[in-house]
Amino acid sequence: MAAPVKAEIAYFPGCSLHASSELYDRQCKTVLAKLDVALREIADWNCCGATSAAKVDDFLAIALPARNLGIADATGLAEMMIPCSSCYSRTLVAQRRLAADPALAAEVNAEIGQKVTGRIKVSSILEVLLPKVASRELQRKVTKPLAGLKPAAYYGCLLTRFPSAVPVPDDVENPQGMEVVCAALGAEPVEWGYKTDCCGASAAINDADQALLLMSRIIKDAVARGANCFVTTCPMCQLNLDAYQGQVREKHGIRERLPVYLITELVGLALGMGASELQIDRHLEEAVDLLKKLRLA
Repeated sequence: MAAPVKAEIAYFPGCSLHASSELYDRQCKTVLAKLDVALREIADWNCCGATSAAKVDDFLAIALPARNLGIADATGLAEMMIPCSSCYSRTLVAQRRLAADPALAAEVNAEIGQKVTGRIKVSSILEVLLPKVASRELQRKVTKPLAGLKPAAYYGCLLTRFPSAVPVPDDVENPQGMEVVCAALGAEPVEWGYKTDCCGASAAINDADQALLLMSRIIKDAVARGANCFVTTCPMCQLNLDAYQGQVREKHGIRERLPVYLITELVGLALGMGASELQIDRHLEEAVDLLKKLRLA
């Protein structure tokens, strides 16, 4: 039988997936390959400026992601996946601003090599996974349903809420895309109230007390709703909740310990990949014991 034809999607990893969340970069490529999606990383990409550019220079905040959009447009591919919520937000905002302002688009295009055409669709990883659920391709490939896993789907403050008018492919305050994917994998996502609250990732260094307070509210509500783990698509949220959870527990009197999984880890496990193959043991907060307890690892 001939091998299935893989859909090819342009891919912008952003700085975090080539540094602190290098694990997520590997998982995106290997897990999506199992769903017959090949990611083609765009050449010579640059930082999109998500962390600081918009605070200091509006033109730069548009021009930085615009250069990446121009490179992606030149691939001829129809879609580009951006896993990081912050990069996704900034790139969509830039694409929208350029489409709405021909003078700005001309000014930006004069400064970059590959011109922005606005043709390519910018997608989050959920927008790549959800059509696989709708077609039931994902469910057909599940070999290890995630029975007993009760994730609190954590979207963070960036995936559905943008700093300017951008069409959102989910409910802004109560998104459901991650829950749909988790349910298709056999997990039992909980309903809870803090799924789009900020975890304070950008304040963890300069205002640690505030970041710990924000995370404590998120963790307490997830525990109260019966969650036994978090799942997220945002590498910054994952790192923040993972790296500082011990400090949050100690400062705010929380006894429960919740692993913080990336969405790729849950998809990979359900498709038959092992915890070691996915390198889940590289988390800062212990994340394999729960999987062993549920016989998922």
